[in-house]
Amino acid sequence: MSTRRNRIFFASTLILAALLPVTGQKPAYTLYTGQGEPVSYKKMVRKCARADIILFGEEHNNPIAHWLQLELLKDLYEKKGEDLLAGAEMFEADNQLIMDEYFNGLITEKKFEEEMRLWNNYETDYKPLVEFAKENGIPFIATNIPRRYANSVYKLGLDTLNSFSQEAQKFMMPLALAYDTTLSAYAALYGGGPMGGHGGANLRDAQAVKDATMAHFILENYRSGKTFLHFHGRYHSDHYQGIYYFLKEQDPDLSIITISTSSQEEISSLEEGLEDTADFMIVVPGNMTKTY
Repeated sequence: MSTRRNRIFFASTLILAALLPVTGQKPAYTLYTGQGEPVSYKKMVRKCARADIILFGEEHNNPIAHWLQLELLKDLYEKKGEDLLAGAEMFEADNQLIMDEYFNGLITEKKFEEEMRLWNNYETDYKPLVEFAKENGIPFIATNIPRRYANSVYKLGLDTLNSFSQEAQKFMMPLALAYDTTLSAYAALYGGGPMGGHGGANLRDAQAVKDATMAHFILENYRSGKTFLHFHGRYHSDHYQGIYYFLKEQDPDLSIITISTSSQEEISSLEEGLEDTADFMIVVPGNMTKTY
């Protein structure tokens, strides 16, 4: 056989080997629909690209969720370009100015990180998102209520928000908050249940003001024709509650995709009881290394 034919044969063999399924591998995750059907990552990306808002619920220390957040941000940027926005629970609304100054090159990375009240796992889990957004001109919105205000609700009650100045109230949802306290996520905090809640109305309201504020700043920055990708703990959108609930209360016509993350001993199927948690479920082995 000639050298040229040898090369062609060798190249063809490599291509064939790449196309054949590899057996014996240990998958790092499996992706399911909300009904428990296996689904491809590419299909999820296609659906997300057609949505107005994507609510990506993570387990905060799950490395696979964080990796997929970055991959989804990159892939949506390829599809949406300047029509993509991002935002996250991990950044508080009163720090938006600092975020914007950093993105505009007006302050250094060191000063940005010193002043942003960053989560302890920022370096490993959220910095890649921020830096990709900065490098590619993707607006990044700090959506969460400043923690001091949520803490005041927990300590003193919902009405305490009325005592803050008008300047302070710019960093929270519109006051006179009304919401369905019977939703399972909030009811569990009030009187027990799967969340083990026993904090009463103040704990429930403190959670609701976070969800309502995140929804408020998502909508304040969203524009028709764009896609807003938001990152947060899964609790804030699981079962189409939390942020999802407040978004739909304000605009029922919004197209919203929800993603959630679950750790399971076996990932070959979705555990019973997780159906309808979200539109897409990322299922990760329970013994996966954690980021903290």
